[in-house]
Amino acid sequence: MERPRIRHIALNVKDRDKEAEYYKKVFGMEEKSRGPNGTIYLSDGHVGVALISRSEMPWGINHFGFQVDSINQIEEIAETTAVANSAAAVGESMIYDSEGYRVDISVEGWPI
Repeated sequence: MERPRIRHIALNVKDRDKEAEYYKKVFGMEEKSRGPNGTIYLSDGHVGVALISRSEMPWGINHFGFQVDSINQIEEIAETTAVANSAAAVGESMIYDSEGYRVDISVEGWPI
């Protein structure tokens, strides 16, 4: 199995546009798209950053995602069952780490 790679990070922010401008200016990230719910997707060409804004959730890192060779293999290693993410693309699931943090896993990865 090839080593899984972090491919996206979702940040829950108060002002998506302001944060997008910051990451574009300071880190040279490129805006890739905007979701129907207002999510802004940025990329450095290797890792994507999704800027979400959900006031009912804590501000900061919401979740992150790894591209993997096999979701089943990750389930076995993690000794857990991945949950299909109904809001995501086919082939994307999520697990929760030992402290309850959400970790997305995908064989196809995400647009970067």
